[in-house]
Amino acid sequence: MKKKIAIIGSGIGGLTAANLLIKNSDFEIMVYEKEKMLSLDEGYGIQLATNSISILNKIGFRNIGNNDIFNPLKLNFYSNNNKICDLDLERFNNDSVKYTTLQRSTLIEFLKDKLFTNNFRFGKEVRKVSKIKDKLLINFSDNTNDLVDFIIVSDGVFSNTKSIIENKIIKPRYNGSVAVRTVIKFSEEFNYESKNISLIMLPNAHVVIYPVNKQNDFNLVCIVREKLSQNYDMHSIIKKKILSKNKNLENLLKGNLKLWPVYVTKKPIKSIHYNVFYLGDAFYTFAPAFAQGASQSIEAAHELFNLLSENKKNIQNLYFKKRLKRTNQINKRSKFNYFVFHISNSLLEILRNFLLVRLVKNKNFIQSYLGKIYK
Repeated sequence: MKKKIAIIGSGIGGLTAANLLIKNSDFEIMVYEKEKMLSLDEGYGIQLATNSISILNKIGFRNIGNNDIFNPLKLNFYSNNNKICDLDLERFNNDSVKYTTLQRSTLIEFLKDKLFTNNFRFGKEVRKVSKIKDKLLINFSDNTNDLVDFIIVSDGVFSNTKSIIENKIIKPRYNGSVAVRTVIKFSEEFNYESKNISLIMLPNAHVVIYPVNKQNDFNLVCIVREKLSQNYDMHSIIKKKILSKNKNLENLLKGNLKLWPVYVTKKPIKSIHYNVFYLGDAFYTFAPAFAQGASQSIEAAHELFNLLSENKKNIQNLYFKKRLKRTNQINKRSKFNYFVFHISNSLLEILRNFLLVRLVKNKNFIQSYLGKIYK
C-alpha cells in the first residue's frame, strides 16, 4: 500500500519535495496550501548555488527557458562607492551545473508545472494534528481532514503549523534588521556590472544587486540594521542608512519599494511525532548574508526524499542530524558575513577590505568557506 505524504506549504522547499517524491510510486503526495493560490511575487529575486542546481537538474531544471534565468560570472565587492575585489563564481560551475539567479516566481512556476492539479489543495489551513496509531490525522479550518503516514511542514519562518503540531507557541526572533526590496531595469544610470552580482558593504547595512533574467531585470535588496518598530519610515531609513553613504544607489532606490522586518529561527527543533519533518524556513531561517536560504530548502528536500525512499529506520533522527550539521555550517557563515558586511568602524573597515582582496584569490580559503557548501 502506498504511503501518504502531506506537504504543508507550497514554497520552494515543499514543491521541490513534492517533485522528488512523486517520482517514487510507493508514495501518494498532496500539497496543502492555506492561500487560495500559489504565491508568485515577480519582484522576489533568489540566488541558487551549485549545490541546489545539481538537485533541480534531476527534475529537469536544465531545460528551463534560457532567457528566464541568469548565470553571473563574478561576485563584486564594494566598500561604500568603491569596488575592492571580486570572487570568481565560475570556479564552482561545470557544463550542466552553474551558479544561477532568477525570479522566485520563475522557480515556483517550474516546480508547479511538474506536478498535477490533483496534487494540490488550496485554502487548507491546519487547525489540529492528532496521532492515530502510526498515522496522523490533519484537521483543516474548512472542516475537512486527511489521514496520512508522514507530514512535511514547509510553511515558512512564521510556521503556525509547527506550533499546532508541537502544542506550544514557537515564534522566530527579530534579527535586528529590515530588508528593502525592489526590481530595477538596466539603464544608463546603472553604475554596476550588469553580468555580475554586486555586494555593496556600508556601515550597518549591505546592498545586493543582481540580474534575474536576460531581459535586463535586476533584483535589488538592502539589509539595514534597525530597531524593531510598528511603523518604519522606509524613505528615512534609505536616506540615512544607504544614500548618505552611497549616492550611486539614489536613482535605483525609486519606484515600487517594499520593506519588511527580518526574522530568524531561534533554534531548530525535532518534532514530538517521529513521522513529522520540518523543511526550509520552517526548519531554520538564516540571517540574510550568505544567499543559501532557497538552496538549503532544496537540499533538505532531497535529503528527506532519499531517506524516505530508502525506507530507513529512525528517518526523523537521521534527517534531523544531517540537517542540524548543515544548518550549523551555514549559520556560522551567515552570521560572520552579516558582521563583516556591516562593519562601521573605519579601522576595521580598512582591515576588512585588505583581507578580502587577498582571501577571494586564496584557493584553499575559498574551497573551505564556499566549496564545502556549494559541492
